[in-house]
Amino acid sequence: MSSMVSIYDSALQEVVPLDMRDEGKVSIYVCGPTVYGPPHIGHGRMALTFDILRRYLIWASYDVTFVSNVTDIDDQIINRANREGRDWADIAVKCEAIWWQAMDALNVLRPDHTPHATDYVDEMVDLIGRLIADDKAYVTSDGIYLSVECVEGYGLLAHQNLDDMRAGGGDREIVGTEKRHPADFALWKFAKPGEPHWPSPWGDGRPGWHTECVVMSLGLLGEGFDLHTGGMDLTFPHHENERAQAVALGADFARHWMHNGFVELEGEKMSKSLGNVKNLLDLVDEYDARAYRLLILQSHYRSPIEVTDTTLKQAAAAVDRLDGFARRTAGLDATPDESVMAAFGEAMGNDLDTAKAVDLLFRQVREANTALDGGDDTVAAVAAATATAIAEVLGLELRRDGGSVPAEIVALAAERQEARAARNFDRADTIREQLTEAGWVVEDSADGPVIRPLVG
Repeated sequence: MSSMVSIYDSALQEVVPLDMRDEGKVSIYVCGPTVYGPPHIGHGRMALTFDILRRYLIWASYDVTFVSNVTDIDDQIINRANREGRDWADIAVKCEAIWWQAMDALNVLRPDHTPHATDYVDEMVDLIGRLIADDKAYVTSDGIYLSVECVEGYGLLAHQNLDDMRAGGGDREIVGTEKRHPADFALWKFAKPGEPHWPSPWGDGRPGWHTECVVMSLGLLGEGFDLHTGGMDLTFPHHENERAQAVALGADFARHWMHNGFVELEGEKMSKSLGNVKNLLDLVDEYDARAYRLLILQSHYRSPIEVTDTTLKQAAAAVDRLDGFARRTAGLDATPDESVMAAFGEAMGNDLDTAKAVDLLFRQVREANTALDGGDDTVAAVAAATATAIAEVLGLELRRDGGSVPAEIVALAAERQEARAARNFDRADTIREQLTEAGWVVEDSADGPVIRPLVG
């Protein structure tokens, strides 16, 4: 079923065919969490975006290798440990456990490989040694820095060249430092008292953040791997500086770059400086976790999305309706419509157009319900099988057990039955309208009334 896949390449700033190193195989590297605190909903959007991409590629018969790292040593981990008087490793272990708890709640597939920074220190030391030997990096009193002026095409992902960076006032950043250029960045940081450290030929210390992903991605996926991904906030400097090291080494790095858009809360971009970072575990405790997946699916991955109580409740209501549909069609059996599934594959292959895919899903839901209302089980079965297949590829698990109907809805339905029995049809119609406004439908059957969520 392999089909053409196109993505927006952040380096090229255009949608291009995904040029794969090995036919039929896709190698993906995703920048994972720095485990110093609980994940926020921006992390959730990133993880869900590339989980959806991975699921689609697998469905389209590609052999996918999916790597996502864990940064378990970093300034932020150390700073928190110092503030709280705790062991840095304990913070990293516990925060990573919380990360996976959140990922499991969101039904995100586990990576094929989950490399940890602390397991790759030797490889990072080797990389830095090669850069120093090639005169691409230099030693200062506080660490070792990459000289970006030695890197051809530095600024590709930032869409700026080094002259632009200097013209923008970047020289102010080197005042009081030993950096040769404002964009030079630390490969190795010499140890400070009380901080974790590892041995190196230049002195004990720890790696800089930008180096770990270079050795992990190249070590696990090999040179020229297909796709490097992450949140848009990582484009510069993190991904730019990863690429710079590979270029300086003469290594063939990622063939394509792909980044998801920002999350907005109440109209403002989510930002720690604004204090509006929403804990991801709080979100999945308060709402059906599938609602966040659906909310993300309803927008293009590169567009900003607004996450509010209103948008989450709307998505949760839509998920409830999908569950009601799944219960209603549970006894039907058919093969999905090939033409609709082909249209779904085309939409997903066109820069991951999930909004169009979701539209196809709900069209099939409506077609199935309309057919059932008209007594055409054959048409309904095909539409239901197609909708279910699309939902499965998108990672939306539909629940046929349904859970309980709210007590107030059950009471209204009972009152409607009493009104019908008393032939008070005006009152029965009024109650039906109340139920519809509340998002529920009562269907009269030979076995009595059936209450199900309204499917839009």
